[in-house]
Parts: sequence; structure tokens; C-alpha cells
Amino acid sequence: MILVYQSLKNVLKNVILFIEYMRSFLLRGLENFSSRAAKVSLVLFVLSFLFIAGFFLFPTSVEAASKNGFEALQVSLPKQGFTINAGETKEVLITFKNIGQKIWTNSGTAYVSVYTYNPKYRVSDFKADNWIDYTQAALLKESSVPVGSVGSIYLTLHAPKSKGTYKETFQLAAEDAAWIPGGEFTLTINVQDSAVQQGSTGGDPSQQVTQEEQKQITNDGQASPQTDGLSATILLRSAKSLAVKAGEVITYKVGIKNTGTQTWTKREVVTSGVKIASSDTQHSSWVSSTKLVVNDKGTVKPGGVDFLSFTFKAPSTKGSQIVRYQMTVDDALIPDFYIDIPVDVTTGSVKIKDEPITVKEEEVASDRLIEQPIVRIGLLTIDEETDWQTEVSCNTTWQLKDSEGGFLGKINSGQIVRAFYKNQRYYFNRGKGIEQTYKYLRFVPDDKDGVCTIENFDRRKTRGAAYALNKFRDTLELQYIPYKNETWLINELPIEEYLYGLGETSNASHQEFKKTLITVARTYGLYHWERNTKHKGYFHMNAYADDQVYFGYEYEQIHPLIKQAVDQTRGVTVSYQGRTALTPYFSRSDGRTRSWSEVWGGSVAWLIGVDAPCDKERGYTLWGHGVGLGATEALCMANKGSNWEEILHYFYTDVDLTKRWE
Repeated sequence: MILVYQSLKNVLKNVILFIEYMRSFLLRGLENFSSRAAKVSLVLFVLSFLFIAGFFLFPTSVEAASKNGFEALQVSLPKQGFTINAGETKEVLITFKNIGQKIWTNSGTAYVSVYTYNPKYRVSDFKADNWIDYTQAALLKESSVPVGSVGSIYLTLHAPKSKGTYKETFQLAAEDAAWIPGGEFTLTINVQDSAVQQGSTGGDPSQQVTQEEQKQITNDGQASPQTDGLSATILLRSAKSLAVKAGEVITYKVGIKNTGTQTWTKREVVTSGVKIASSDTQHSSWVSSTKLVVNDKGTVKPGGVDFLSFTFKAPSTKGSQIVRYQMTVDDALIPDFYIDIPVDVTTGSVKIKDEPITVKEEEVASDRLIEQPIVRIGLLTIDEETDWQTEVSCNTTWQLKDSEGGFLGKINSGQIVRAFYKNQRYYFNRGKGIEQTYKYLRFVPDDKDGVCTIENFDRRKTRGAAYALNKFRDTLELQYIPYKNETWLINELPIEEYLYGLGETSNASHQEFKKTLITVARTYGLYHWERNTKHKGYFHMNAYADDQVYFGYEYEQIHPLIKQAVDQTRGVTVSYQGRTALTPYFSRSDGRTRSWSEVWGGSVAWLIGVDAPCDKERGYTLWGHGVGLGATEALCMANKGSNWEEILHYFYTDVDLTKRWE
């Protein structure tokens, strides 16, 4: 707007000078022209001169004006001609000042993002995996940028394999509202051969990469642009990844190199403003709720290495996740530098104590037959483990549908569809390029016995398991869950088929024990199907230990006797006085189980503590919450001749075993 004002001011000044000149000229000229014809000729000359001069006095275009209230002024851009190695990825930062009349946001209507430009919507040679699609490269970083404030675009570039100098043009846009004036920018990028020189003399690892080379090094593979002389990279860490129990205390050590130009004095490890880990990791050793450790001994000069040790607690949710921290130097946050720690939580905490035990009046009594429930199981979050996308195929022809049943495509057996969620949209590629919809996606086999595979999820690669365990019966669904701020892959299938793939036991256990455990698990599933409140209606249970471990079709094939136990007890559940009972279970006791009131307060009539003589004889310690059925004692009873009905009646007081569906 300042430039526009200055341009108009200069034009007006020139107009005033020109008018004064022409007035003087005309007065003198008219005095010297006595004939009418001469005067007419002079006037025509002046008019022609004004017409021609207008092209010079009034510019045909000025600095772009605000469009629909949106306008930008570029603040910073990467140095032109920066270098990326062929085939490698780099993140660059571009900033703009909001000089329009509307607030910028990165969600909702008219959200701000960057598209490829010149020409519009072209396919870029530098498309990276985290781009929203082939033409939309990045969202505004900040959730809100008021008028007068500066917003950031972190643009990830994946260099092509051919070396050379490239010019890439992009444009800020307010979605469905405007190409933002002042938001166009061009990057000049040099792509060089992928070989990166490394020191070969051994010795101090901090000296094996020069400071200039280090500017190109990424933080564990992610770009780390320098700002105000602060920059860092991780050279050493006590472990690249961790496999721990939920809540386990972990002491971690990192060696961080100062790759900037400032000398570090006070160094602190702090919690990240971006929540990646699924739960709080705070430990009693922390300096405060946001500060893990402070080191103010000595200084770290540019090129030097600082060693920091800190303690944190593992997340409480089972599964693979990232614990993220950041670092400050003299109270200034090192930009775009993260201490990311991959953590695989092998056992999760049981959250049954948070579940209501009240029964709604409208619930169907347990003595009535119902249709077999269709349950929804939260399989996994779409995150780093799957590179923020899912790739699905099925062993039969299948259909891609939206959440309202809309038909999106007929897919052949074995054909892979890649899909992901980004910025309120679902994107998918069924072999015809990137398509999109605002409705979540469903992958539905045509055959009722169809099995679908999550092609880019393999527990052998990411979790060190013996099997991939990535095949699931029936329908898969990709849905963003707002209250979790996570995208989940959900498996929807009949409850009996869900039990076929239950991972709570194996082929090796006694068959009567398997039937016992399957009945308890079926009851647990029915209880949450009836209420549908535990996960706020998005799915009934997840596939982890805080609900019930579920591995799907491949586990069913490996352990066929589990399927046999399911079929032998089909439809049978535990009930109390005509209502579905809540049936907690746990691993082993220390010689007795606990009543509900002893562990969680209140009173539940059928959950009364009982003796566990086998556990006592073996000197076991309590492993789990202790309420309901103890697995090791139940297995001992089965091995000694008790059948599944007897075992259930022993652990759950005065209950009935009722067949709910055929």
C-alpha cells in the first residue's frame, strides 16, 4: 500500500507541473495566433500531445492492489542460487507481512497456502512428499496472522536427479478467494551431484564436517535454516529409537553441534510447542513443567559440541510415536531444530477405570437376540510410521466410496490406492492422478470375505515384529478425528470376525482358556458397541492394550485355534441381571484378584475379589489392575480341567452366560 501511495503521489505531481506548463504555453501561443484556423490547429496539437503524454504521465499499472481484502509484502526469501544435492530434501523459509484488510489463517474458509505458479497449478520438479498435492506446496505456518503481522511459509523441496540451475515460481493464495497480490516469489536453485564430502581422518566427530557444509546438514534429515546466527544439528545420541513400557523413566543423552555464528552460554532443553507425543512426558527431575534441563557451565563456540542429558517418562499409550523437545540458547529458541526421539511403547495402560458402568434405559435386555454387531476398530494413526499417508489394496475387486456412500471408483484386485488427509480434505490416487473430496474415505471389498492390506504398514520394519500383521477383513476407512487431531485408519467388520484376529492369546494356550478369553473379549466389545462413547463415536475400540490387542487377518491365519474358539462360543456374552456386564481382565495376580471398589472406588456387584491359588503357589506379583479375570489363574484352571463356563462364573460373581445372536 505504501508503494501504491508513492506512485500515485508522483503521478499527481507530474500532472500539476504539466498543467502549469501547458497553461503558460497556451496563453503565449494564443496571443501569437490571430487566425481562427491557427488557433484550432494549436488546440488539436495540444490534445494530441496530452493523449500521447498520458501514457507517460499515468502508468498503465502500479503495484498490485488489495484483492478481496488480501495483500502481502514479501519480508524474506532464501538466498538465490542456494544448493541442494540431487535427490535430497531441503526446507526453506519465506515470510510475508499481511498488509491487506483480512486476517490470514491456515484453516477454515479462505485459508492461506502456496501453489505452484507461472503457469498456475503446474507440476513442479521439486515436489516433496509432504506437499498437499502436486500443485499445492505448503500451508501458512501460523494458525492466525493479523493485519500488520508477519506469516511464515516453510516450503519443502525435493531436488530432481538431474543437476543444473532451476527457477521455481510460487504464489500465495487465499483458498477460493484470491491470488494474494504481492505473494508471488521465485526461487533460484542449484542442484548438484548427490555426493557429500565427509571427513575421513576420524578423530573428533565435530570436526569431520566443515561449518559451511554443516549449513546444508539437516537435523536428523530435516532442514534447519539459520536465523540470527542460531543453528544446530544433532551429531550423537544415546539411542536412535527406544522400545519401552508405558510410563517408563528414560534418561537420554545428545551431542549437539553449534552450526551457527553465535557462541552459546546458557543452554536449555524445553518442551516443544508442537505436540507430537501422545501424552505428557514430564518427570520430577525437570526444572519446570516446560524446562527439562539447564546447562550454563562454560560456553560452546561455533563448531563446538555440547552434551546434554535429561530424563523423561515414556508416553502412556501403546504404539510407535515421537517424543519431541527443542533447545534454547540464552533464552532464544533455536529455529527449526528439534530433538525427536522415536519411542515404541510396548505395553499400554488400561483405561477401564474411566469408563461409566451405568446402563441407559433404552438398552436392549440381554435375553433378546439381536443382529450381530458391526464394530469399528481404530487400527492405527496415519503418522511418521506410514509417512503420513495410507496405501490400500484388497484381494478382491473393491470400491472406493466417500462417507455418504458416494461412489469414487471401482478398483481391481491387487490395485493400490494411495490416500491421505490434509487441511480439511481427503486426497486419493486411484491411478488417474490426485483427486480430492471433503468427505472421508471408505475402502469396501465387493466380496463379503474380502481382505484388504495396508501396503505401507509393516510391523517387521517399524516395530521389529516377526510378521507384517497388516491385513484386515472387510472395510477400511480413512478419517480425520478432530478431538484427537489425528487421522486414523479404522477397520469396520462383524464382531465375530474381529475376534478371529484378537491378539490377547495364541494357538498354544488351552482351548478352554481361549474360549474363556474370547467370551470376555466379546462382552467387552458388545459393551462398548452398545454405548459407543469411549472414543466419542468415531470407533468403538482401538487395536491396542488400553482396549484389546487386535492384529487382524494374518494373526488369524497364524493362530487358527483362536478362530475355532470364536466359532465354538459364537454370540455368547456375560450379563448381570439382564444387562451386558463390564468384564475387565488382566495378566496375573499376586494370589488374589481385587474387587472394583478396592481399585477404583464405588461398587460393582459382579466384580468381587477371589483367590488365585495357582498364582500364589508360583509366587507371582501383581501385573495389571487386578480386577476381574486374571489370565494366568484362568489358564491354570483350564489346564486342571475346568471348562470355560466354570472359569467365567468363578471370576465374575452371579453372572449369566447369554447367547445374543446366531
